[in-house]
Amino acid sequence: VRPRTEEASSSTFGHNTIDAVPNIDFYRQTAAPLGEKLIRPTLSELHDELDKVSEPFEDGFANGDELTPAEEAAAKEAAESKGVVKFGWIKGVLVRCMLNIWGVMLFIRMSWIVGQSGIALSCLIVAMATVVTTITGLSTSAIATNGFVRGGGAYYLISRSLGPEFGGSIGLIFAFANAVAVAMYVVGFAETVVELLAVNALMTDQTNDIRIIGTITVILLLGISVAGMEWEAKAQIFLLIVLITAIINYFIGTFIPVKAKESVGFFGYDSAIMWENMGPNFQGETFFSVFSIFFPAATGILAGANISGDLADPQLAIPRGTLLAILITGIVYLGVAVSTGSCIVRDATGNVNDTLSSQFITNCTDAACKFGYDFSSCKNTKCDYGLQNDFQVMSMVSGFGPIITAGIFSATLSSALASLVSAPKVFQALCKDNIYPGLGMFAKGYGKNNEPLRGYILTFGIALAFILIGTLNTIAPIISNFFLASYALINFSVFHASLANSPGWRPSFKYYNMWVSLAGAVLCCVVMFVINWWAALLTNVIVLGLYIYVSYKKPDVNWGSSTQALTYHQALTHTLHLSGVEDHIKNFRPQCLVMTGYPNSRPALLDLVHSFTKNVGLMICGHVRTGYRRPNFKDLATDQSRYQRWLLKNETKAFYTPVFAEDMRQGSQYLLQAAGLGRLKPNTLVLGFKNDWRDGDMMNVETYISMIHDAFDFQFGAVILRLKEGLDVSHIQGQVFFCWCCLYVCVWWTCMCGFADKRSPTVPLNVSDQRLLEASQQFQKKQGKGTVDVWWLFDDGGLTLLIPYLLTNKKRWKDCKIRVFIGGKINRIDHDRRAMATLLSKFRIDFSDITVLGDINTNVTAFEELIEPYRLKEDDMEQEAAERLKNSEPWRITDNELELYRAKTNRQIRLNELLKEHSSTANLIVMSLPLARKGAVSSALYMAWLEVLSKDLPPILLVRGNHQSVLTFYS
Repeated sequence: VRPRTEEASSSTFGHNTIDAVPNIDFYRQTAAPLGEKLIRPTLSELHDELDKVSEPFEDGFANGDELTPAEEAAAKEAAESKGVVKFGWIKGVLVRCMLNIWGVMLFIRMSWIVGQSGIALSCLIVAMATVVTTITGLSTSAIATNGFVRGGGAYYLISRSLGPEFGGSIGLIFAFANAVAVAMYVVGFAETVVELLAVNALMTDQTNDIRIIGTITVILLLGISVAGMEWEAKAQIFLLIVLITAIINYFIGTFIPVKAKESVGFFGYDSAIMWENMGPNFQGETFFSVFSIFFPAATGILAGANISGDLADPQLAIPRGTLLAILITGIVYLGVAVSTGSCIVRDATGNVNDTLSSQFITNCTDAACKFGYDFSSCKNTKCDYGLQNDFQVMSMVSGFGPIITAGIFSATLSSALASLVSAPKVFQALCKDNIYPGLGMFAKGYGKNNEPLRGYILTFGIALAFILIGTLNTIAPIISNFFLASYALINFSVFHASLANSPGWRPSFKYYNMWVSLAGAVLCCVVMFVINWWAALLTNVIVLGLYIYVSYKKPDVNWGSSTQALTYHQALTHTLHLSGVEDHIKNFRPQCLVMTGYPNSRPALLDLVHSFTKNVGLMICGHVRTGYRRPNFKDLATDQSRYQRWLLKNETKAFYTPVFAEDMRQGSQYLLQAAGLGRLKPNTLVLGFKNDWRDGDMMNVETYISMIHDAFDFQFGAVILRLKEGLDVSHIQGQVFFCWCCLYVCVWWTCMCGFADKRSPTVPLNVSDQRLLEASQQFQKKQGKGTVDVWWLFDDGGLTLLIPYLLTNKKRWKDCKIRVFIGGKINRIDHDRRAMATLLSKFRIDFSDITVLGDINTNVTAFEELIEPYRLKEDDMEQEAAERLKNSEPWRITDNELELYRAKTNRQIRLNELLKEHSSTANLIVMSLPLARKGAVSSALYMAWLEVLSKDLPPILLVRGNHQSVLTFYS
């Protein structure tokens, strides 16, 4: 049962009704904080003819009450007391990414890279890797902030953007790569331990010792992981402290020259050494082979995103932690490259007796000669020391060598631990989505944190299998390519989502560019082939095979992809079914059936709708042709071809669809039922305001209002446009055509007379025609720095907010700011403003201001004059006569109806006053369309509401969605 409150004294707008105000809980996919899920009233509940007992609550806000601040605090405290461990951006993302990016490469390979490629090219190698990871980090941040991110890391980000085919393919190999990466890091740790034990301390032989130590190590790491995320996070913090201490220890050591270290090539900072090491000196290597050795160090940028489900605020933590980690680690790598190249020579013998004799001083040109050492013998025979020869050179340089060894242990163990946690999390998310049905058993989680214990066991088994091999030199490039394939698809996801221009693509992280993301995807692919061309081919074959398998199986998922966000161009060749609730919300586009008649007869209506449907939605120009004679279908086909060409010539991406019918209502029903095909089917009816409703036959008003009722019956949204100063786009084909003719005559006359008379006389339009012409063109020009005022008074699912968002993303409207006006309670206006700001931020919609309106009810009698001609006045006649008159003229307003809806009537009057007060200078007003219950509110009364609400205002768009969510804050 939907919770409701019936305290009129504190209700929104000072009146107790059931039409709900916007509420964040309506858009959640889980229960509300206190256990009851709040659901907005459905369109049927508000619109269909129901029991008259519910009429006093016809259209208000009893359902819209939010929790008080005290209730919210209590709910939050109750949720947090359940013991679920959630991490912030430092512990959850920054620490993990730094530990993974630094890794073992920092201590045992960076100095060798400098010796091979020199300081300049080493910095270039680090810069190239950093560029790739930075672009990927920006793309990851964009996807992570495009809604709430659940667990699953890279798999979740890719699958929710590119669909289950790419997501399932990458998810499986990414989880596998992380599992094998555990073995890589553990073997690196074991090799270091074995080197320390090499002097008379080996248990069997070197290979078997690596296997034994590696097995013991991975068992201990598994124990830490299974103990829970909190223990694992504490271990990561401890390892980071050790690692940072080792780095600081190294840099301190570079400033402490020791005489005993000179024979092994360390002389302290010197310009001669720096200059000598500036250029490359490749020995059996090339630039790209050295780059391929270094790049795996940069594959840890997703370590934080991989535990997205365990982050307190993934949208904040992932961008901040990932990008800061890339920056810090990049600076450290550059610092190590410059420092090692500035104080250590490339080759050294380690012999303290290799000094210069006085008679040979003039023949020595190496930098070591400056310090009295002659290492020229290294040019003929391989030496054991120096940048190119000693992998442990950083340990030698440091102030205290064992700390560097501890740093190596910390780097390897922390990376192994992070991968051991990441792989099961990604694999669990993949299995939960049932992409591969046979793997469903691994989806089960245990404990308060839903720990994937089965996934841990599987990861342990894979890692142990590769540890027992003892060497991973062959498989390592494939793992790097698996990571790079993931990075390439993340970048491509951002490019594709931006290119598709999906309304659901609204990342709050703005520092990304679709073309930069595309360049990042290409760079990742290039790096894959640079590292190892056959491994890159193998990776692509595996991804393609898994893609084909998932495509063939067609898993039953409900979140869709950006590939299903069709554009107008694809509308001619594609028809897709709606793949589920989440996909419907995420990729929802206003597909508009616009009742234009002939397309050129309502130019303002056409231009405005085209502004927010161009390239992102479907627009059908509906035309109902009526008549009692036999329809000429040949003429209909001719007109359809003619006006479709007119739309194309005017660069309006729309379809012209005429139908013959006996009356307007029947024709609109035909269009509502039959227009469109499959996914490309209208979901929103757009009408011009009927300005002449008081001047013509009231049956036309009955038909007009019935068209709106029919749209709601078909679960369509409804939009009504009224132009400024009563100028509307309805029924003006002849007038607009006349205005254009006059304009052409003026231009022709000016040009012709300009040759004969310098005064260039013109034939001016009269005032009425000039205003009509300006009204028809007002949405064709750039709108400038104005405002689009959104009066989101009732929660219709978000269409009232989505349309102005789409408008302001277009070139003509991009300089306009969105101002939001909402209904609130007089005694909690500040709270309502904060609640709306929170909701808009979750929707990733920019706004310039939020205004909360209190009690908007008022008692105004001028409305009586407007409706006087349409009242039934049943009290002044016999009941039988009153019933006959009501049946023959159903638009008549009964006294009972007028009294029943007096509060709502007064509300429309008061809203008009507020609109004039706050939005008189707006470029466009977008406002919630008031609902009238079918069969209970007469056409004349409803039309009077619309009239009094929208009169004497800038262009106003009255919008009512079908009360199904079209906005989401889920990714």
